[in-house]
Amino acid sequence: MSSDVAPFLPAPDQMAASLQAALPSFQRIDWLEETGSTNADLLTRSRQAHGAVARPWLLGTHLQTQGRGRAGRTWQNRVGANLMFSCAFDVFLPARQLPTLSTVIGMASCQALRQQISPDLQSRLNMKWPNDLQWDHAKLAGILIESTRSGTTQAADHHLIIIGIGLNMLDARALSLSLDRNIADWAEVAAIDAQAAQATAATLVAGLARAWYDTLNQATAHGFADLPARYAQVDGLAGQALDIIDAGKLRQTGIACGIDAQGRLLVRNAEGVHPVSVGEISVRLRR
Repeated sequence: MSSDVAPFLPAPDQMAASLQAALPSFQRIDWLEETGSTNADLLTRSRQAHGAVARPWLLGTHLQTQGRGRAGRTWQNRVGANLMFSCAFDVFLPARQLPTLSTVIGMASCQALRQQISPDLQSRLNMKWPNDLQWDHAKLAGILIESTRSGTTQAADHHLIIIGIGLNMLDARALSLSLDRNIADWAEVAAIDAQAAQATAATLVAGLARAWYDTLNQATAHGFADLPARYAQVDGLAGQALDIIDAGKLRQTGIACGIDAQGRLLVRNAEGVHPVSVGEISVRLRR
């Protein structure tokens, strides 16, 4: 392990070994010193796979040189300041239901990280629709979900889902200044919470990966009927006045009032309740 890696981040081979012990359901786990993008790597590798496909497949890295967020945004990172990994899953759902996974995975991620925090502080970690994780309404983690048809079957409902996350561990103050918006990091949480301070990098990754695996299996078996009620437990926008921006233009204003069973954000104004779909649309708190 290089000397400039933060103490919480073990060498790649040690990280992979810890995760293999913690995630017996995963068929393959790799952790690298550096790569371009873990999401892109998994998409490429999964499409090139021949014979039996090793999934779920987790790929993490100490540094991403071409990390991506939603809508093509770049992900700023440096070695030791961010926890970055992606997972590839086989999912059996109708194509029309795939957009719902953005909200479902965000919700599952929030609940997984809450398990690493003392109960009396868990409510300070919430979710900004569709899947940003926030600590005290400052961005703590971003999630990118991509899908493609699986090359291993002809079944119409068989899709390859790649879920990637970047969790800020350090550097929140510098990022807040450079990005001109509020950013949080895990060190900030750990500074006030002994339970969070005990969480290792492997513990955080394993908890998230396991939550994704269980959530996707649950969605395949039972659908999304209980999604609005579960989302309400982590909703960081409830009651907030919002602007809905699409392609740089203001499309809607109103008050956030939860989501529907399709994972769409519900915005209420004088004209009624309007569902907002995941896509190029962004949500901005009104000031």
